[in-house]
Amino acid sequence: MTDNIIKEKIVTKAVLAAADCGEYDCESSMKELEELAKTAGAEVVAQVIQKRSAPEPATVIGEGKIEELRDLANKLEADLVIFDCELTASRIRNIEDIVNVRVIDRTMLILDIFAGRAVTNEGKLQVELAQLKYRLPRLAGIGASMSRLGGGIGTRGPGETKLETDRRHIRSRITKLEENLKELEKRRSFSRSRRKKDNVLTAAIVGYTNAGKSTLLNNLTGANVLAEDKLFATLDLTSRGIELPDGRTVLVIDTVGLIRRLPHNLVEAFKSTLEEAASADIILHVLDISDGEAAEKAETTSMLLTELGCGEIPVINVLNKCDLLKNNIPESSDTVKICAKTGEGFDRLLRAVAENLPESSKRISLLLPYDKGGLTAKIRENGKVFSEEYTENGIKVDALADITVIKELEPYKTD
Repeated sequence: MTDNIIKEKIVTKAVLAAADCGEYDCESSMKELEELAKTAGAEVVAQVIQKRSAPEPATVIGEGKIEELRDLANKLEADLVIFDCELTASRIRNIEDIVNVRVIDRTMLILDIFAGRAVTNEGKLQVELAQLKYRLPRLAGIGASMSRLGGGIGTRGPGETKLETDRRHIRSRITKLEENLKELEKRRSFSRSRRKKDNVLTAAIVGYTNAGKSTLLNNLTGANVLAEDKLFATLDLTSRGIELPDGRTVLVIDTVGLIRRLPHNLVEAFKSTLEEAASADIILHVLDISDGEAAEKAETTSMLLTELGCGEIPVINVLNKCDLLKNNIPESSDTVKICAKTGEGFDRLLRAVAENLPESSKRISLLLPYDKGGLTAKIRENGKVFSEEYTENGIKVDALADITVIKELEPYKTD
């Protein structure tokens, strides 16, 4: 009984608010904001939306609507109001003075989720940098808000202790974080260069947040990545190797999930992680095909991939949750239906990856004369020998050979 009372007290009740000015699909955006709020640990108790030609300069929504918001928040004993747009410091102060409830915006909410999800050192540094860059011009509003109304959702993470400090100290911290991240990016860039030099093939898993990317990586490769039915369940980069049907090995890399209207600061902060997609040999674009907005979300992902310079990289559309699909969608060489949870369609997916990857190596059967036995060592340098059999006619070899040595091996090829 006592435990239940304690749990009830710590639940944050949130009211969502927005001005629908026709710039984007407000209804879909509010659904997403509600999912974000739930992911952050809030209980959404109400929504207030006002259609307007433009946001009210002082309070986003008009005088009558802001009073309605105040009365609703008071009646429902809400702890928090979340606006589906970015708020300036003055707007935060103005709205809080009227509703007398702590106010945060969409970006602060996402930053809060990121702060709770980052695990690696790089992830934590990226989150803190994004928090500080976003909060620096809003110190006057957000700092006063925290002092008057306490902590909670929108105040967590490495950046929270910096809010009450002076701007010079924060700018100094931002510079230090940027230097640290540049060092980590150099190491990541070196790793990418080394993979290219060693002919390591890479496949980047990209897609909208909560599409099933981490579940796919876990069940496809045996990785142990956090996979939850929540937005931004995974922030940190994870990679695992897997063998394809043609014998080649590909390194599968999971990346941070995407979202509509992903704040610019967050795109910048996680660019080094997202750039793994830009350097990949193939991209696995995961879509939750059971989602009624799958097409719009696919477009969001495609636009960001184009911005990152991924236009020339082969893409396989991985239609996840096919077990929930009512209509039949035909598969093709670059479109595969799977169920990441059960493994259905994984064999087709791996074949599609093998078919669409640039041909850097080729499986080949050989009969080598004994005086050409040294060619097996050459194959092993950048390839793989699956079997060798010494016969009276020569050495039978089943191998995966780098494309650069295929021409030399052609005379000894057998079918």
